[in-house]
Amino acid sequence: MIIVCLSLVLVAFVIAWPMTAIMRRVGVRLGQMDAPGERKHHERPIPATGGVAIFWAMIGPIIGGLILVNAVPVSLWERVAPALVDHLPGIGDKTTMAGALAAVLAVLHITGLIDDRKNLGPFLKLGVQIAAAAVMVIGFNVRLLELLGPAGSITVTILWLVVITNAFNFLDNMDGLAGGVATICAGIFLAAALISGQWFVAAVLALLIGALLGFLVFNFPPASIFMGDGGSLVVGFVTGLCAVRVTYYDPQIGSSWWAVFTPAIVLAIPLYDLTSVTLIRIAQGKSPFVGDTQHFSHRLVKRGLSRPAAVMVVWACTLATGLGGVMIGFVASWQAALIVAQTAAVVLVLALLERTGNKT
Repeated sequence: MIIVCLSLVLVAFVIAWPMTAIMRRVGVRLGQMDAPGERKHHERPIPATGGVAIFWAMIGPIIGGLILVNAVPVSLWERVAPALVDHLPGIGDKTTMAGALAAVLAVLHITGLIDDRKNLGPFLKLGVQIAAAAVMVIGFNVRLLELLGPAGSITVTILWLVVITNAFNFLDNMDGLAGGVATICAGIFLAAALISGQWFVAAVLALLIGALLGFLVFNFPPASIFMGDGGSLVVGFVTGLCAVRVTYYDPQIGSSWWAVFTPAIVLAIPLYDLTSVTLIRIAQGKSPFVGDTQHFSHRLVKRGLSRPAAVMVVWACTLATGLGGVMIGFVASWQAALIVAQTAAVVLVLALLERTGNKT
């Protein structure tokens, strides 16, 4: 399974890398540019079409894989890719869900592309996100906290997907930031999926990682292309969905019940950025949906770090909290408490930097 996932990472990377370069030129030709401004950190127009490469590097292999699985006889798979034979029945069972995921991501991607060109407004985008989340949650029984009952569980899960989608949309505020954080989080969730033997979630995460790595070749500071909303909405939704689909608490593999905190711990940094910036804007009497330079990455820059250094710090904080998240289910209760405390400490450091930034 690990070899299959590494192969999928490579496939998505090989698609995303040249396609990002192509979309950079297409963005310039079509005028799909992110113009500089008071709330922007770049000084010249940058194409905002990188999300197209991310989207197709994920969806292309999913669609192609489904076609191959249903068209190629098992006897040929036994000769070409024997490692996949045992998973073929499961792949067939996931065909409908994979098709629905592709359709939902296409809607989010197109919505983001339109918004990048012509501002659609926050409420229309929220409506699309809620509808997309409802399709996956209600249609395919993707649930958090089922002990709350059907209505409560559905509501909480839809809210989770919308929040994580917007968390990565908010986090896309500096070269390499959202793509790098998403890659780290997806890698940690991939490890959890492999531990629990969930091949479908692992495959989707592997494709996401490969797509992001191919994009980051051109997005790392100084970026020559941005993912735009056409990319961030897709990345956030896939990350949030896979975080829900992974099984963390499973006595058969030796995990404990407190493993259910894994998603929140792994995504602590994006959640902190979303929460802190929203509260700051509301306190200032501003709309939480209007972008500015008050994200904690910007605060790090105002404290003297270069933009690449600030991005690296956020990556490191994400890795520090995320590694604890994937381990929390396999340690004693007191060790789990230490992991939670470590996560809180990292967030507290960021909060103190944010507070210091407000005074300067």
